[in-house]
Amino acid sequence: MSLAPTAPLGYYLGIDRFLLDAAALGLANRVAGPAGEPLGHWRVDGSATSADAISERVATGSMFGGGTLAVVLEPGPLIRSKDGREALFRILGLVAPGNALAFIDPLKNLPSERKPLDAGKSALREAVIAAGGEFRQVPALTQGNLTRFIQDRASATGLRLASGSAQELARRIGGFVRESDADLSGLGQLASAEVDKAAIYRLDGELSPDDVRALVPEVIPSSVFALTDAVGLRSAGAAGHLERALDVTPEPVLIVLLHRRIRELLELSDRIAEGASLQVAARAMKLHEFRARMLETQARHWTAAELEAALGGLLELDATIKGSGAGGSGERARQLGFTLWLSEFVVRG
Repeated sequence: MSLAPTAPLGYYLGIDRFLLDAAALGLANRVAGPAGEPLGHWRVDGSATSADAISERVATGSMFGGGTLAVVLEPGPLIRSKDGREALFRILGLVAPGNALAFIDPLKNLPSERKPLDAGKSALREAVIAAGGEFRQVPALTQGNLTRFIQDRASATGLRLASGSAQELARRIGGFVRESDADLSGLGQLASAEVDKAAIYRLDGELSPDDVRALVPEVIPSSVFALTDAVGLRSAGAAGHLERALDVTPEPVLIVLLHRRIRELLELSDRIAEGASLQVAARAMKLHEFRARMLETQARHWTAAELEAALGGLLELDATIKGSGAGGSGERARQLGFTLWLSEFVVRG
């Protein structure tokens, strides 16, 4: 990573969209300087531009007023081929004084040793750094990171927070969700908007946790993992998770995931009932021991007969979704089918 960039270039990739945009704006502010005029912004998708078009925006300095910050969102199409990469990399050294060029690459997950950056993104990172630019990875804002972000944002806006208010705000907007499939990319923007709203509400005095609960609607990011766990535990909260999951996940996918969870619970219960230890059952089912323990905890909420009945109910629900059941295949009938399956086979009254 370039700790002291010398060129007005930046490549920012990661999860939180607000922090990605803030990194590009930070680059523009450094180029303008404390007494300089703000840079004008030109924003374009990588799929809708070319190296030549970007060069036209940044290769010539402004004679009057501030320069230009060119932001290229999702540069993947520009670096997919060798010729495209070479054309883009040629303009990195042509950014005129007073201008800036930033690449923003939203990702679902940060790169790791197991899943590194692809060749195009890696090449762009190295080219930006070699040209004296800045490369930064932006994580999701969750738990402690989100709480600190809220505290910093409140301080910048002059909002005083009572003890526990930042944590309560982070919790209410979904910052403490643990499911790995939840979309956390908008938490920074949501937190910033709520802090700005609270700053107007509390022009004087402190914002208390009770104020937060009164002002901020509770948001839980959609997660099919949360849904399957709630089903496994036979939790009343499964209905809420189902409603959110149906908004973003195809119904056949939900059927498959629910069927897999019920089948795993039934198989694990059968193996343990036949005398197998949890470790032996986990190896036979090719499960990590931690996951097997989680399933064992959920299985205690069911009898074998109840799990078999739930499986049968899923088969009928699958038929409804495919249009071959008695309920038809309309959207309302399908959603009602999921709700009835939960009430009949999962959530105990």
